[in-house]
Amino acid sequence: MGLFDRISRVVRANLNDIVSKAEDPEKVLEQSIIDMQEDLVQLRQAVASSIANQKRTQKQYEQANNEANTWQSRAQLALQKGDENLAREALVRKKSNAETAAMLKTQLDGQLNQVETLKRNLIGLESKISEAKTKKNMLKARAQAAKANEQLQNTLGSLNTGGSMAAFERMEEKVLQMEARSQAAYEIGGTNLENQFAQLEAGSDVDDELAAMKAQLTGASAAQSQLPSAGNSSAPKTAVDDELEQLRSQLNDG
Repeated sequence: MGLFDRISRVVRANLNDIVSKAEDPEKVLEQSIIDMQEDLVQLRQAVASSIANQKRTQKQYEQANNEANTWQSRAQLALQKGDENLAREALVRKKSNAETAAMLKTQLDGQLNQVETLKRNLIGLESKISEAKTKKNMLKARAQAAKANEQLQNTLGSLNTGGSMAAFERMEEKVLQMEARSQAAYEIGGTNLENQFAQLEAGSDVDDELAAMKAQLTGASAAQSQLPSAGNSSAPKTAVDDELEQLRSQLNDG
């Protein structure tokens, strides 16, 4: 492969790549419909022109055929009248018109085939355009959806979602740690408070018991100091003595 061919291939490849990247599906679809409609107009014009040519040829063929028939009748008339030369001239004219009619018939048959072909192409193109118009909106919608999805993916790709999520997870873990420390501090503080109250309550019981013992000891000492001596008969009466006296009186009365 020559250098020029290689350079030409590279240039064409680059141009094709640039054109391919520059193509907008929506715009290309619209332009394709416009181009097909323009082709349809041209094809309709071609069909109309072919039909006009066919009709003109048909008219010429019928005219030449009629002329041939006319000269055939004239040749017969001249021959009947005994004018052989005139009959011969009429047959010459008849032959010329017959040849023209035959040529026009061949041309007419070709034009008929051409018109039929153009009509089939016209119907086919109209069907394709109708189908293309139906698909155009669907393809445009799909192209728009694909473009929007591509933009979304590009946007998501440009975002540092991994770093953001990692930071979010770190902060979540930090909040959990703070809550755990707060709960631990509360539990520790509550335990110290319970212990202090328990000590106070225990201390109060001991103090009460100690006070009771002191009262007992104090009462016992006072009682001992108030007891009469064995030889002392002038000891004051007590309530027990009064109750004892009452019992004695009841016995005596009985």
